[in-house]
Amino acid sequence: MKAIATNKAPGAIGPYSQAIEVGNLVYTSGQLPIDPATGSFPEGGIKEQTRQSLLNVKSILEAAGTGMQNVVKTTVFMADMNDFADMNGVYAEFFAEPFPARSAVAVKTLPKGALVEIEVVAEK
Repeated sequence: MKAIATNKAPGAIGPYSQAIEVGNLVYTSGQLPIDPATGSFPEGGIKEQTRQSLLNVKSILEAAGTGMQNVVKTTVFMADMNDFADMNGVYAEFFAEPFPARSAVAVKTLPKGALVEIEVVAEK
């Protein structure tokens, strides 16, 4: 088991790793839409937050020596399921066929009042 860390994504603010590599799989922690350069959410709404969350995932996967094309499973946590179509439109910009398996769930609240948080499992 190997911890993955990069300064191109928000650092862990608790007792967890940005990602863990086990065998040929990389498991990312949920990525909030925090811009690592500013420490803030991007201005806008669900589209901008989804893009930032996925950019954070992408940076972590690249630090692990893999990429978005190797993602096999995603989990999308959303504060409001009414944002699904807008989230999905941005999400589609990051993945190509064969698309990864996905779960998308609405939750009561997300840390820091985020609209979205995304975690993935990728193959190396």
